[in-house]
Amino acid sequence: MIRIDNVCKYFGGLKAVDHVSVEIAAGSITGLIGPNGAGKTTLFNTIAGLHAPTEGRIFLDDEEITGLQPHQLFNKGLLRTFQIAHEFTRLSVIENLMMVPARQAGENLIHAWFRRPQVNREELLISERAREVIDFLNLGHVANEIAGNLSGGQKKLLELGRTMMVDAKIVFLDEVGAGVNRTLLREIGDAIIKLNREQNYTFCMIEHDMDFISRLCDPVICMAEGAVLAEGTADEVKNNEEVIEAYLGRGLKNRESAG
Repeated sequence: MIRIDNVCKYFGGLKAVDHVSVEIAAGSITGLIGPNGAGKTTLFNTIAGLHAPTEGRIFLDDEEITGLQPHQLFNKGLLRTFQIAHEFTRLSVIENLMMVPARQAGENLIHAWFRRPQVNREELLISERAREVIDFLNLGHVANEIAGNLSGGQKKLLELGRTMMVDAKIVFLDEVGAGVNRTLLREIGDAIIKLNREQNYTFCMIEHDMDFISRLCDPVICMAEGAVLAEGTADEVKNNEEVIEAYLGRGLKNRESAG
């Protein structure tokens, strides 16, 4: 689904992503782990068009997408969520979902004035799809709630729901579990697995919760200092000595020093 060939992203003298080459298989849930500062989010941002790569090429279904803008990638089915949810805080949950599909007839002033039946039909179809998404994610009890009033976990579910309002080929999830309680995290995980297995969604996710990664992801890629350090199953990566040193070991040493 995604092929990344020798991609680099430099900010001045800082090599945030340094000659990364990986593939994300269609139909997979790929995990991306690593210590803070490893380059994970920068790699996501580069793939998703927020940064142009300094070097290298990126392909989606064998079509080169290097340097395309986020809205262009959106139209090709490449979507991403953010660690901090980007909901429309003053709109309801269902309105947030209905905002997602592009090129709606009602966005054209002439259509809104003179083609009202067409606009109404389209809005009805989008509304029906939004309610299907709400039911899928078990958000019916907050369907008409203002999105800004949702809990952190509910906002993450809403972010996931927004990706369901279009024909997504691949969704990049940035720390979907951050700040989410264990009950809602399990619901989010269940939704991701269901979308993957029943609707053939491809996911790539940054996550620090290794239990969550182990439950959902195969393969798992570990980055450190801007480069790929290891790749394999969750167990293989967790037991890799270099990963333990660069990722798990470093965290243990930091906790010991703090104590």
